[in-house]
Amino acid sequence: MTIHSGNPGRRGLLIILSSPSGAGKSTLSKRLRDWDPSIRFSVSATTRAPRVGEVDGSDYHFTDEGDFKRMVADGEMLEHAHVFGNFYGSPTGPVRSAIEDGCDVLFDIDWQGAQQIKNSALGSNVMSVFLLPPSITELRRRLESRGQDGVDVIAKRMRKSWDEISRWSEYDYVLVNDDLDKTEQRLKTIIEATRMARSQQPQLQDHARQLQQEFEDMQ
Repeated sequence: MTIHSGNPGRRGLLIILSSPSGAGKSTLSKRLRDWDPSIRFSVSATTRAPRVGEVDGSDYHFTDEGDFKRMVADGEMLEHAHVFGNFYGSPTGPVRSAIEDGCDVLFDIDWQGAQQIKNSALGSNVMSVFLLPPSITELRRRLESRGQDGVDVIAKRMRKSWDEISRWSEYDYVLVNDDLDKTEQRLKTIIEATRMARSQQPQLQDHARQLQQEFEDMQ
């Protein structure tokens, strides 16, 4: 396992991972954090009730609708959306602190949230990835095999899936998740390469100036 730590010399990435329900983003999000524990997961706030086994502050920040709307009104949400009758959103403060410390922040969100983050003051740090299923039949099979939702909820998720899939071209990278291990490796490669982008290394300008000064001193 590769282990990284926050790098003050590098600006952190906002890694957005989106897909229709059942295409694998939750599993890949967990694998990324196992691979690199320094990646901070953006814990969303939500107005929905906790599911069995979910822990407040770890899986989600569970809150009521009044408090959620207050946070939005006060500019405390980087993005927010209304999905299946509940509100979801990403608090801004922890995200800003993390990227300034050189740590990447992982978002497991839908296309609406992705657009809001791209259009925010932190949008220049975004690296977005969309996961496509190999087929609609396989997508339904995965949803049914999870055993988390009833027939009605699965039907709603399937109806919503095409709206989500149709947004694939708005992302920086698109991966067809037909093999989980191969998709994981491709995702890691994308992250490692994007971390080295010039825009994520603000210290390079000072280094280039230092090289120029050394060169001039030699003349």
